[in-house]
Amino acid sequence: MPLDNGVRARTVTATLNYLLPSAEKPARYVDDPPAGKPKWNGVDDQRAVAIEDGRAHADDFTLDRNGFALRQAPSAVADFSDEQRVREIYYAEAERLVRLELGAARVVVFDHTIRGPNSAREPVLRVHNDYTVGSAPQRVRDLLPDEADALLSRRFAIVNVWRPIARPVLASPLALCDATSFTDADLIATDLVYRDRRGETSSVRFNPSHRWVYFSQMRPDEVLLIKCHDSATDGRARLSFHTAFADPTTPPDAPPRQSIELRTLVFFDAPA
Repeated sequence: MPLDNGVRARTVTATLNYLLPSAEKPARYVDDPPAGKPKWNGVDDQRAVAIEDGRAHADDFTLDRNGFALRQAPSAVADFSDEQRVREIYYAEAERLVRLELGAARVVVFDHTIRGPNSAREPVLRVHNDYTVGSAPQRVRDLLPDEADALLSRRFAIVNVWRPIARPVLASPLALCDATSFTDADLIATDLVYRDRRGETSSVRFNPSHRWVYFSQMRPDEVLLIKCHDSATDGRARLSFHTAFADPTTPPDAPPRQSIELRTLVFFDAPA
């Protein structure tokens, strides 16, 4: 069923934070960096881009063609600050949703993040993808070490499930780049350094061919499915990079955005 919240489709122009390529590999420290190291050594490249409101043709976007999809998916969880209900009820809802969307054999939620004024995490105002072709399979090895070899011999993916909570999104909506408008050459491998491990994400260099899409005033009964990695190399979308952005049409008294994102490992019966 087409999604429609009564908002007229439009295109907005907003500034997005890309990354300038450099000789040194970009690295961001989640905690305090070692002495003499900056917390972030990258140089932002701010670009004004057109971001299309995809509401008018939301059903046209799919994970395998565009790297993202908007779906209507009410949840039985009303209070997402209740950690037990999130893990016991919402995780199962998300696993079922992703499994049906992609025809997967198995889906495993492995963590979640709540963003907003009452949490430690704010919306990320930087164009990025959560994984690289190296760090995505490493995440499987880290989380499911006894099964990793068998699981990685078949197709697998990482998909985020992103949902507004408490109220519709007016401030800091999420923009997604259509996978048909970029190539791997636009990605810049970037270290993400924790106290106990070093991960790798993708920053992005500017390309005027990028097609950006958002969905205005997303409601708590809607989710965005965002593909962060797909091991398939048969022409389907392997990822969609994304970012929060300052929408110039946001009312000045709009409440801060609150959202929850779940990260899922998705396994298929098909060969790698």
